[in-house]
Amino acid sequence: MPRLVTGQFDPTTQKAVWPSTGNYCRGGAYDSALLACESIAILPEGMSKERFEWLAKVAGETIKTPGSESNVKEIFDKCKELRASGQDLMIFNQFEEFGNYLWHYEVTGHAMEEVFKQAAGKNGKYRGMASATGSAGTIASGDYMKQLFPDSKIVASEALQCPTLLENGFGAHRIEGIGDKHVPWIHNAKNTDVVVAIDDNAVVNLARLFNEENGRAYLAEKGVPESLISNLDLLGFSGISNVLSCIKAAKYYEMGEDDIMLTVLTDSMELYRSRLHEMHQEFGEYSERDAAADFARYLHGQSTDNMLELRYTDRRRVHNLKYYTWVEQQGRTYEEIQQQWYEPNYWTDVQRQADEIDELIVEFNKEVGLV
Repeated sequence: MPRLVTGQFDPTTQKAVWPSTGNYCRGGAYDSALLACESIAILPEGMSKERFEWLAKVAGETIKTPGSESNVKEIFDKCKELRASGQDLMIFNQFEEFGNYLWHYEVTGHAMEEVFKQAAGKNGKYRGMASATGSAGTIASGDYMKQLFPDSKIVASEALQCPTLLENGFGAHRIEGIGDKHVPWIHNAKNTDVVVAIDDNAVVNLARLFNEENGRAYLAEKGVPESLISNLDLLGFSGISNVLSCIKAAKYYEMGEDDIMLTVLTDSMELYRSRLHEMHQEFGEYSERDAAADFARYLHGQSTDNMLELRYTDRRRVHNLKYYTWVEQQGRTYEEIQQQWYEPNYWTDVQRQADEIDELIVEFNKEVGLV
């Protein structure tokens, strides 16, 4: 939207390119369809088949890049190739578009405030939010909430099999939709309090517990209300990971029944039914014994391992990891990366752009006849 209403993007002449690890390019292709604009969706070939089936109906073109969830560089390489192709393109790189940060700061942040007020009652205390870093959009809502509740925590989550923020690490994993092996340009690392790493085995096995017949029967036996069980398919892989991140933070800070952690269920099992089928083929039927083991190990057994409360120097280390992607590969400058860390008003100046962009949106809607 910021590029559209400032005239940087012309949907009547330009193709919109949406580089993604799966979800963002779906939204981008949908928006392009609303604008009658040609679109190119880019995502790793190893993502679930449901994503590709959906894109085949909506996106003008879908490009599959090598690898799976953690292969973000290959997506960036494809963008570089497209820039050099001579086509008239606008590449909306979610990992560096401040419209992404600003949307979640303003919209998701206010939504979280509303949810907290509804859930808090008389004694509820907001303690923080947890989110997979992904493109660092959603986690920006934590910046908004921390301005309301200065003692609250922002918990950044990633896969244990690819512990980029935790250990400067690398690898491949199965928590689709969260992206990694780099630090997004729009991640406000200076405001991040905790990093947790979630075992992807916990995520995929809890997906079975929450959705298989024997898994749901076991949860009912343990006293979980049917109203909750029937809605567990609202948690996709990244949603499960986010919930586990909240559990780990709650245990680390010894939270009680009045303490509230917030997170986002970023997608549902609608995108992962094929993964359940694949696990059936590989591991067989899901039994009550499997359900009991997964419940004990991956839900009640979540501990405070594989997490780090960030000191100032830890936050600076995470921020400095941006250099290898954004300065060496993506054309950002050394001066810019220094400004993000040392300029005290850098992030608040971004946040203040919301009102101006809203005014431009109103003007744009009037000009094109939507008001």
